[in-house]
Amino acid sequence: MSHHLMPRFFSVIHVLDDVQTLRNVRIAFENGAHGVFLINHTCGAERLLGIYYIVRTVFSKHWIGLNCLDLDPLQALSVVPQDANALWVDSVRIDLAAKDPVQHTRRYHEFRRPSNTRWRGELFGGVAFKYQPQNGDPAHEAQLAAPFVDVITTSGSETGSAPDVHKIRLMKEAVPNKPLAIASGMTPENIRIFLPYADYFLVATGISDSHTELNPARVRAFADAMGETH
Repeated sequence: MSHHLMPRFFSVIHVLDDVQTLRNVRIAFENGAHGVFLINHTCGAERLLGIYYIVRTVFSKHWIGLNCLDLDPLQALSVVPQDANALWVDSVRIDLAAKDPVQHTRRYHEFRRPSNTRWRGELFGGVAFKYQPQNGDPAHEAQLAAPFVDVITTSGSETGSAPDVHKIRLMKEAVPNKPLAIASGMTPENIRIFLPYADYFLVATGISDSHTELNPARVRAFADAMGETH
């Protein structure tokens, strides 16, 4: 029997500066998002972290995660702030062709020991994720990743592209007791068909007016669509 969590909706905000980020974080929280992920497409990790600290000061009790695109997972784990609720990495580097398919994934997990880091947030680990090498068996990859991450995170083939529902169903069946997140292509119009199989939804394009600006009505529509189904 699958263990299915109450679904959670995280707005993904593409960070430019503190003013733009604060504006969009406020839109997200005022319109039903359970949390936000700050991600750095156009700036370095150092700037992203500086903006994170500003946002955290304003939204001290809210759920805030990070994705440092210019850092590998070990680098990101070494700099993630203690009070960040989550760290999302696009790939935990499962390699089905390797003698030890989880050699890299295990290193990330071991780095999280108390002797190495005081961060106790959730690791959202990319599996069968866009723009990463594809091994052709996302369900097996999910099984291998499950012991080492907190949330298995997957996507469609590209930004704004929803994954195949069959892929999501197979991944959830392979790891029924581990949270599964989708991080591309989710919209207020298609969320209902994925809700039976996924737990968390990381959403940007489907609720935005542009790459850097959320649409308040679309954010609310997404939150409402989830609420109507549950």
